[in-house]
Amino acid sequence: MLRIPQCMSTQHPDNVNLPFFAESPELGGDDEVQEAYYAYSHLGCSEQMWDCEGKEVDNFVVRKLLSRYETFFREKRLGRDVFLTMRVPNPEVESAEAKILLETLESIPRSFDTACLFYGEECSPIFEVILPMTTSHLAIDNIYRYYRDVVVGKQERRLREGGPTIADWIGRFRPDRINVIPLFEDMASMLDAHNVVRRYLQDKDIADQRVFLARSDPAMNYGLISAVLLNKIALQNLQEASEEAGAGIHPIIGVGSAPFRGGLTPLTVDRVAAEYPSVRTFTVQSAFKYDYQLEDVQNAIRVLEERQPTKPTKIEEDAALDIIWRYTRAYERWLGPFAPLINRVARYVPERRKRKLHIGLFGYARNTGGITLPRAIKFTAAFYSIGLPPEILGLNVLDDADIEFIRKVYINFDEDLRAACRFLNTETGFVPPDLAATVTDLVDVVPDEEHARLTTAISRALRENETGGLTPLILEAANRRRFLG
Repeated sequence: MLRIPQCMSTQHPDNVNLPFFAESPELGGDDEVQEAYYAYSHLGCSEQMWDCEGKEVDNFVVRKLLSRYETFFREKRLGRDVFLTMRVPNPEVESAEAKILLETLESIPRSFDTACLFYGEECSPIFEVILPMTTSHLAIDNIYRYYRDVVVGKQERRLREGGPTIADWIGRFRPDRINVIPLFEDMASMLDAHNVVRRYLQDKDIADQRVFLARSDPAMNYGLISAVLLNKIALQNLQEASEEAGAGIHPIIGVGSAPFRGGLTPLTVDRVAAEYPSVRTFTVQSAFKYDYQLEDVQNAIRVLEERQPTKPTKIEEDAALDIIWRYTRAYERWLGPFAPLINRVARYVPERRKRKLHIGLFGYARNTGGITLPRAIKFTAAFYSIGLPPEILGLNVLDDADIEFIRKVYINFDEDLRAACRFLNTETGFVPPDLAATVTDLVDVVPDEEHARLTTAISRALRENETGGLTPLILEAANRRRFLG
């Protein structure tokens, strides 16, 4: 069995500070090639997600890595010691970018040839792709079969009767097949993830299957509590499916630095790992990498890479679903009134990557009261910038029995809430009094006075429509938090 990485560096733009190699405030192109090398060589991260959505695709990333950093990759083999995993568009959702999927799949055999020339023997530098917004086993199977039967399968076709095959003409296509990692992002899909994966594996000889669970988008779409409980349910069900199928199912969880988006920072790795003990791979996003001291980042990644996954936290599914249903409805009721303000503030949150926004639940669906909101990072940044951590939305609907249940299964609930509410500012005029009272009943809140000063200034500028200096204030406040959003 190939080594399965336990720490995946990603390109999520939640950072305040820029890496030393950035040529501009927005990373893109060759910056991201250097970022991949930096994650491997300096941070000690064994995997880099390469995002092929929403930007011009660099199908020559393998060639650039091997040619520019030859000494490193002679020692650390790409595809064996360090890994590059493509995140591709989902053609069922992103029709405008659907053919980028085909371009990416077609580039895999070329990258194989490049690595073979570099290493002097057969080598698969890329053999896995991530499919976002997965909702069915057929969506995964389509990519698996297209690569196997079309990208690779066409090599047996003859150019004309009696003529050479395509393989005779331009060489064999390798690897013979790829692994497709489904990414489950919405409530229905996360609750059904184990069934989807089980059905996908039925007719395949696959010993180990990675499965990706979102943490940020569920928080934005359903609230903090629902996001955590959904992940707990999905992880428990995936463990049971793994045992039934006799195949290794290895969960990945997409966590950011804000408590709302997962709370993974170089200072919280132990408790986040304890929160999700069965997760094999944790994502390390941009704030984690660039908003902390290098030594802290390296040590934290070492902990993630060396940890041993165990069984998932046990959770009573019916009780959890009851809380999810009631809490999500309360959370959604808060979103409507805040949506215009959050959309307004989000315009002043700076970009950190040269790319279009990924499509998300609110980007293409209207099943939540027609609410349109920014993507998760800007959404989170906007709420924090007005002194209202989104972690507290919807908490007022929970009774004592709910809180007791949540504290048993969400072991870091109090710590996450306390960490978020350091940045609660009840003086901005944007924090509903009943939400503030709910929070103080649950945990002791010690506010960050400098962050409060900045969010007060941001709120004043919004009310007086003096928005020219908003972006610097938003960045200054984010620097206090050590994450943009």
